Amino acid sequence: MRDEPAEPGIAPQGECSHLKQGGRLTPEVARLGQLWRAHLSSPPLAGRRTDTRRQEIALFESWLGSIVEAVLERPDGTLSPAHARLLAIREAEGNQEIWAAAGELGEPARAYVARLLAIQELLSKLPRER
Repeated sequence: MRDEPAEPGIAPQGECSHLKQGGRLTPEVARLGQLWRAHLSSPPLAGRRTDTRRQEIALFESWLGSIVEAVLERPDGTLSPAHARLLAIREAEGNQEIWAAAGELGEPARAYVARLLAIQELLSKLPRER
């Protein structure tokens, strides 16, 4: 989970950092940046840090965040081949465990995970590095 709302990959005033390098902001990357900023500015998931369900969600958030930040840092806003493979594997495995954890924790967790899964879906639609 996030202890501090740090925003690596997001430049001040909400611009993706790759714009400063002359990159082109696609609507998908702009939406990804908006969703990620909104997620980071939302309150962290409440609960005990020792709760394995909360830990499962935190691990997913951390994993997903590393991919989001990498995309937002790339001048062309594309997925690297390695990240594209990771997303494909995750998609093939499904999200049953993360949904089960969120379901057991209740509504705030379900909304939290739904937001993360929307970000994951958007990532899977981004163009791949050429």
